[in-house]
Amino acid sequence: MHYNRILLKLSGEALMGDRQYGIDPIRLAEYAKEIKAVTDKGVEVAIVIGGGNIFRGVAGASKGMDRVTGDHMGMLATVINGLALQSALEDAGIQTRLQSAIKINEVAEPFIRRKAMRHLEKGRVVIFGGGTGNPYFTTDSAAVLRAIEIHADVILKGTRVDGIYTADPEIDKEATKFDFISFEEVLTKGLKVMDTTAFTLSQENKLPIIVFDMNKPGNLEKVVTGENIGTKVNL
Repeated sequence: MHYNRILLKLSGEALMGDRQYGIDPIRLAEYAKEIKAVTDKGVEVAIVIGGGNIFRGVAGASKGMDRVTGDHMGMLATVINGLALQSALEDAGIQTRLQSAIKINEVAEPFIRRKAMRHLEKGRVVIFGGGTGNPYFTTDSAAVLRAIEIHADVILKGTRVDGIYTADPEIDKEATKFDFISFEEVLTKGLKVMDTTAFTLSQENKLPIIVFDMNKPGNLEKVVTGENIGTKVNL
């Protein structure tokens, strides 16, 4: 196996499927199937999921809401998504633990690094909810932070496009895809992969990022076995 321990980053919007907001149970079941395919191969999987399908703190702040309050609401949204994903994974027969960066003990374990790593060693999927537990940090930052803490081999950013392009491929039909790109190139070309804080943290810790299309069946398994899927960002 090319990667033994991965951190899968999913956006909250990814759970909407074709809906305008909320959670699509069909999409959840599809993701659970993809994740089971790699856990069955012995890959240790941790997941960070966003909350944009329910609430986005920055959007709330732009409409006059206090930013800290908005971000706290966003953290709770990630816990809701984590619970939904946990249920779907357990329906697929995968032992799962949800850990939250904010204390919500009735529904999720508190984030304890050593406990998370022990769960992974036992073959359980660990979902990290609540972001970093702090306002002003995105779930991208939470994904990189947790990946570093648990010694993940790679961050897999599952999106609806199949990699990093010179421009937005949904807008610019002339945009071309990168198979490999360095951290420096991403910064100098001004390409959007993650927010700057998350991206810099990943670069400083020499943690590669692969951006790929999570909605294409079989892609997750192809990525973890080392196939050239999506775009790899490395030093």
